[in-house]
Parts: sequence; C-alpha cells; structure tokens
Amino acid sequence: MVKYCCDLHMKKIVIFGGGSGLSQILKGIKLFPVDITAVVAVSDNGASTGKLREELNIPAVGDITKVMVSMSNASEDVINLMNYRFKNESVYNHSIKNLLLTALLDMHGNFANSLPVLEKILDIENGKVLPLTEDSVDLIGIATDGQEIYGESEVTHSLAKIKGLKYSKPINVNTKVLKAIKEADLIIISSGSLYTSILPHLISKDIVEAIQNSKAKTMYICNLFTQPGETDGFKVSDHIKILEKYLGKNAIDAVVANSKPMSSKLAQKYSNKEQKDPVILDKKELDKMNIHVISDILYKIEDGFYRHDSLKVGYLVFSYLMEGKK
Repeated sequence: MVKYCCDLHMKKIVIFGGGSGLSQILKGIKLFPVDITAVVAVSDNGASTGKLREELNIPAVGDITKVMVSMSNASEDVINLMNYRFKNESVYNHSIKNLLLTALLDMHGNFANSLPVLEKILDIENGKVLPLTEDSVDLIGIATDGQEIYGESEVTHSLAKIKGLKYSKPINVNTKVLKAIKEADLIIISSGSLYTSILPHLISKDIVEAIQNSKAKTMYICNLFTQPGETDGFKVSDHIKILEKYLGKNAIDAVVANSKPMSSKLAQKYSNKEQKDPVILDKKELDKMNIHVISDILYKIEDGFYRHDSLKVGYLVFSYLMEGKK
C-alpha cells in the first residue's frame, strides 16, 4: 500500500454500514489518501456474535471486527489468523478476531478503550472504526401487519414484509461519531442490507440531525442485488427514496451505481435460488430527483459471488470527493 506524507491534508470521509457490504467498499477506499471513519451498528445477534452477546452481555462485535480487518494493512498471515474460526464444540464458529475484541472489552470495559488497541494490532493507518453506540441493544423490525420481530437475525430471515425499525431501548449515540459527521468532507451510506445494516444508523434522531446539519455532501453506494423480503423489485431510485424517508427529502446528493446488469449463469442462480435480482439503474428517475449519478460496471465475481469492484468504487468515490461535484 502507498503511504502518504503525514502532513498532507487528507479529506475526511464518514461511511455508515456493516458487515460484508461495508468491508468490501473499504478495501478500495482505504487505498486512497483519505481519512476514513467507518461507523458500524452493534445490534447483530446472529452466529458467533449472538452467542458472545448472550453469554457476556456485550454489544455486537462481529461487524466491527470484520470492518476493521478490511481496513488492515497487516500481513496475510495476521489476516488469516484473525479470520480463523474454531471448529471444536466449546468455541465452535467463534473467530479469533471476535474473541480478541471480546477479551479487550473485558479488559478495558468499552469500545472507546478497546478499539485503539485492535487498530494497532491490525496496523490501520488512515482511519478508524467506531461503533454507533456503546449500548447493548437489539433491533426490532415492524412488519406491515404490525407484528414486531425481535432481533436483527430474525428480521433478516423473516418472511414478513418489514416497514420500519426501532431499537429495544433508547440508545446513546457515540459522541465521536457525531464529531466525525460534523468534520466530514463527504458522508457515505454504504452498500449492504438496507434494513439491517444501513437503516439501524438512521433510526437515530441524533445521527439524522447531524447529517442534516453537516456541510458535507451525502453519497449512497447502491447494492448490486435486491434482497428478498426487503427490496424486492427495487431500482436504484427506490433505495434512495427509502433512505430519504429517514434523512429527509433531497438528502442524497450522489449515488454510485452499477450500469450493466449481470447475465451470467451465476446471476440466474441468484435469481432462481435466492430470489435476488440485479438492481436496475433508472437514471431518468434519478435525474428527476436531482441525484448526481456516478455509474460504471462495478461488479466482479469473487469466490463464487458477485462483489463490488472495491478498487473501482474507491476511485470513483475519491474522484467525486476531489472534484467537489454534486
């Protein structure tokens, strides 16, 4: 990785997301001379993270560690170690990175004192990862029939159509996140699950008000595929309309979106077996919404899955930031 002079004034980016979507995007953005603050929700209750939360009453660590590893400049051996998951029964499916952050939380008491230690271990140079809150909270999905679905994992796998979200209790937003938003040159809403990775940030009035009061432009990096039960049939503009229900009208200034639908056998598998379809770029509708469209062929096939081309997305984000366009 190219290292930039420490006295170079780097533009500041705040990016909201969680899990795989945000991690993939950060792999590209971190290669450019920008100061990154990645904000991650801590309401995940599935798999390894869910078990650790249940046993130790801590906020979710899984998405945070995944995002931190994506920003790491450590050796391949260290990365592989962090991602290693035990297979024996007593610690089954726990990754080293999750156990390490859990240990740091036990030692230091909170994320504020634990994450800087993990940043040093992972050699994160041009940014930081912040939890949305230090509170241990659960996400509750509100279905169209009024049913309340308790837990992020349960919301993800629910067959009910989700119309809204709330937390199990009021949260105290991390003051460092609010400070980063105030100082940002660009605010990014990352690709990722709309209802369980993105909107959990925007159901906080403090976050919404901070973004509305910020002088920074706001960009959305759109998903490549729709998600069953959440965004069936959604075009790019439909994603933005949902975001603006929370952020307010005309809150999104720019969108980065894929311009070429997939037509491979893998895309057919996504459609037939997983009910996921490519998100269509509806530029005319976006023009009516006064959204600056940044489009290109943004996908690649990686490990048998469609992923964002992280380097290309990073370049497009950096170019927009430096040009200062709307």
